[in-house]
Amino acid sequence: MSTIESAGTISGAGAGFLDRERTIATAGFNRWLVPPAALCIHLCIGMAYGFSVFWLPLSRAIGLTAPKVCGDISLFQELFTTSCDWKVASMGWMYTLFFVLLGIAAAVWGGWLERVGPRKAGFVSALCWCGGLFLGAIGVYTHQLWLLWLGSGVIGGIGLGLGYISPVSTLVKWFPDRRGMATGMAIMGFGGGAMIGAPLANLLMNYFKSPTSVGVWETFVAMGVIYFVFMMIGAFRYRLPPPGWQPEGWTPPSKANAMISKNNVHLNDAHKTPQFWLIWWVLCLNVSAGIGVIGMASPMLQEIFAGKLIGLPDVGFNALDAGQKAQIAAIAAGFAGLLSLFNIGGRFFWASLSDKIGRKNTYYTFFILGIVLYALAPTFAAMGSKLLFVLGFGIILSMYGGGFATVPAYLADMFGTQFVGAIHGRLLTAWSTAGIIGPVVVNYIREFQLAAGVPRDQLYNTTMYILCAMLIAGLICNYLIKPVDSKWHMKDADVAKLQAASASAAAAGPHGSYGIGFGGLDAKAALFWAFVGIPLLWGVWKTLESAVKIF
Repeated sequence: MSTIESAGTISGAGAGFLDRERTIATAGFNRWLVPPAALCIHLCIGMAYGFSVFWLPLSRAIGLTAPKVCGDISLFQELFTTSCDWKVASMGWMYTLFFVLLGIAAAVWGGWLERVGPRKAGFVSALCWCGGLFLGAIGVYTHQLWLLWLGSGVIGGIGLGLGYISPVSTLVKWFPDRRGMATGMAIMGFGGGAMIGAPLANLLMNYFKSPTSVGVWETFVAMGVIYFVFMMIGAFRYRLPPPGWQPEGWTPPSKANAMISKNNVHLNDAHKTPQFWLIWWVLCLNVSAGIGVIGMASPMLQEIFAGKLIGLPDVGFNALDAGQKAQIAAIAAGFAGLLSLFNIGGRFFWASLSDKIGRKNTYYTFFILGIVLYALAPTFAAMGSKLLFVLGFGIILSMYGGGFATVPAYLADMFGTQFVGAIHGRLLTAWSTAGIIGPVVVNYIREFQLAAGVPRDQLYNTTMYILCAMLIAGLICNYLIKPVDSKWHMKDADVAKLQAASASAAAAGPHGSYGIGFGGLDAKAALFWAFVGIPLLWGVWKTLESAVKIF
């Protein structure tokens, strides 16, 4: 038995407020309310990219004015010491925990998410991400690194995985006419989270710092509360379309596209197909190249351009004094912020473009253009052209972000929409792998070059050519992707049975478009978009404010 609420949601009798049945939309619902709900969650968990803002303050949490160093303390000893400050390198392991746990959580619980719906997944994500921040705050307060790792890294990383994939299949179903754009809007938020979170964290740390505290644990608590409110709003604003829904008046293109399947592949079979593993490598290689650059963006700009950044074109990095190095470090921070902005814009731009030119052609563009730009990067550096260098890497990072945003639509085209969220979750193990490959390639080659006596302004030349080779491998993988063999397609009766089992309450309502059209920017949608858009615009402004110093 079910009832239809005036608010535009079907409510199953006896269903809990987190249950999938409570989130199925009915007549009058505006589908443009779903993307800002996804942004509420992604803008919060995206702070994972900006966690490095805490490293320097935490490296002097005990010494306060300067780090209290305890000689050759081991990493194991650092986990439990209460008398020595932590090394920045030791805290940097948080990134590995974040993205490895993100991939594992998305892979393990992707199928569960498809069964229970995005509201429950978003709710659990908020508990894990914000609860991880609170536990991390206790770790900082008691100066226990293992507790910081467990809270923010492990529990928070699980929240990242659930929050990241929670809107994917929902948005793909709501926007069958614009799959790429829809997922691009949500995943754009993950790239933008650090743009808001990093300057917000700086403001809070400056507010909370005192003669006895650097203000980090208090900032963790404050941000945990703020994020919990935002993520709850997002989770409870999620809505699912009724089974078989499509926008009123819209029909699928009559011209068949072999690369867009009208069939579904079961979650248990997707990983048995070559298409899954080819797309896995396509994402892994594209991300490996980009994530390595993100991790070294600041030192790369400083070492290559050195004195050129402050009007001393003939002064190399080693010849700069401490004050000058501090100046160029501040400028390089603007470069990292600018790359973040390109990363965000690329997620929306490239994913939307993929709706026009196709996912395979979009990835062809990523790889071919990426190969050209990586190969030209040493030339731009030798020319001393900051503009070409920054623009080149900006485009590269836009394609890094675009790869994340386009891949859910690529999967929906290949495997159908029934299990796309769970399949996407399993594919994100490629991200976890790339999070290890990319930094290792860039960091270790830099160290090898440095030990060999290579000048600092040429340290990254070999790295760029190796990244070109990785993109060539990705190009070949993309070329090999063909439509999924029909033997893996689910029968229509099996798909209908699954839909009926997960959304039986919808049977009481109308069929077809269910009175839900294309939607638009009505008053409610405009307010919701402003709610997420204003913080994002503030983050963009803060980023541009620091980026202009480069030129």
